[in-house]
Amino acid sequence: MGLITLLYLVFLASPIALLLVGSVGETWTNTLLPHGFTWRWYAELIADPSFRRAFFTSLRVVIVVCVLNVLVGLPLAYAIHAAARRGVKLAARLISLLPVAVPELVLGFGFILVFSSNTLPWLGTFWIVVAGHLVLTLPYTVNALVADMQQSGLPAMEQAAAALGAPFRARFIDIVLPLVATSLTSSLLTVAALSIGEFQLSNLVSGFLSRTYPVVLLQAFYGATGFACAATVVLLSLAVIAALATSMTSRTGFAMQRKV
Repeated sequence: MGLITLLYLVFLASPIALLLVGSVGETWTNTLLPHGFTWRWYAELIADPSFRRAFFTSLRVVIVVCVLNVLVGLPLAYAIHAAARRGVKLAARLISLLPVAVPELVLGFGFILVFSSNTLPWLGTFWIVVAGHLVLTLPYTVNALVADMQQSGLPAMEQAAAALGAPFRARFIDIVLPLVATSLTSSLLTVAALSIGEFQLSNLVSGFLSRTYPVVLLQAFYGATGFACAATVVLLSLAVIAALATSMTSRTGFAMQRKV
């Protein structure tokens, strides 16, 4: 088992290691490893205006999508959890899972049909990209929160607080939010990672000025290998930064849980 685990880890780490080595290699043609050492590819990447614009577009999309997942996902999850009828809960859960089950290509064509019309001529805008990412990531937030609410004994706590005269707002802030803080943080980590690496839908609905980093990254593979490796390393760095930034907030969630 130890050998199998080691081989599996090597298999996972090898492509990333080769990307890191290739991003600082001078030349890499028909050899296992590149020759020479240079930072030229990163300098060219930073100097490229299309990659700079796409980099900051991806950051903006991730931030907005995470905020919207909180503003939309948390009330929606609470509404699903609080639904009195099982049929309502089941229907809401099925609808929330549809974006996961439906291929991104189908969602992309749906966006093209709806938002390229004269009535809604919004295809190619920044907010359409955000809307697409929100549709794709919202189920992860909703289902994580609903599962946490079901397992944390939330109804009993709310009933006790209501019996003591606590209004809904106080119950939501003092009971619901601390209980789901950790699961909300972990779901936002997933949302950020998915949004940063999302390509298929973004490629279909984004415009020239709203292209995300993975969309622009595709063109790098038509050029020098070192440049493509450097551009891919930046995408990996975005994912790591998002993971670190989101995980830092988990401490707040644990501290809030201790108060309950």
